[in-house]
Amino acid sequence: MINYTIYKNETSTQWVTFVHGAGGSSSIWFKQIRDFQKQYNVLLLDLRGHGNSKTTIKTAFKQKYTFAALSHDILEVLDFLKIEKSHFVGISLGTILIRQLAEMYPERVQSMILGGAILKMNFRSQVLMRLGNMFKYVLPYLVLYRFFAFVIMPKKSHKQSRLLFINEAKKLYQKEFIKWFKLTAEINPVLKWFRQVELSIPTLYVMGEEDYMFLPSVRKVVESHYRSSQLFVIANCGHVVNVEQPLAFNSAVLSFINTTK
Repeated sequence: MINYTIYKNETSTQWVTFVHGAGGSSSIWFKQIRDFQKQYNVLLLDLRGHGNSKTTIKTAFKQKYTFAALSHDILEVLDFLKIEKSHFVGISLGTILIRQLAEMYPERVQSMILGGAILKMNFRSQVLMRLGNMFKYVLPYLVLYRFFAFVIMPKKSHKQSRLLFINEAKKLYQKEFIKWFKLTAEINPVLKWFRQVELSIPTLYVMGEEDYMFLPSVRKVVESHYRSSQLFVIANCGHVVNVEQPLAFNSAVLSFINTTK
């Protein structure tokens, strides 16, 4: 089972589960824990191969890396902790896993908060994926990862987010990075389905106004999924909204969750 950390709130029966992105770990939520624990039980997860969820050689060969399989990892923790339903907060690639989980088990998802959400790969991100696929066995993965981090988070004000993710990515193994990168092969059909199908689960997209790669497609989806979805855009903010603007992020997310209890 993947690694998890719990912060209990003795006065609440509700849970908020945090899902980080590729190359990160549960440590990226350090600016959220205190504010959220005041009102809810908090569950932090380390995705497969990340943080303290180290893959052993024995399990590495058995495990399939698909969005469905990675979402099952999350479900396994919920089942183990007997959490019937949770609010889910994700960042970047973590938002895809939350949406995948909601597709498969909508009854387990009380609300979805999708920060720096990925709903469509624009031309630049498609080129990035192709370059990554060409060089993934040749270049050390950290060279690739640094390059991706600069393209996705280019501004000086994004430096903290970039460094945080690069430092977390250093803890991955090259083989683990390649397995995660192979997920890009199934990303386009999965995202196309997400854009087409609206779920009846309350959903808040929290995007930085400088997240030029992913914000335009999120705006379009929220327009067409208006029955379930809202968009909150944070000024002077890039892709990793919870790290760059934690006060605005926490305030928007908590007020949204409070309306979906």
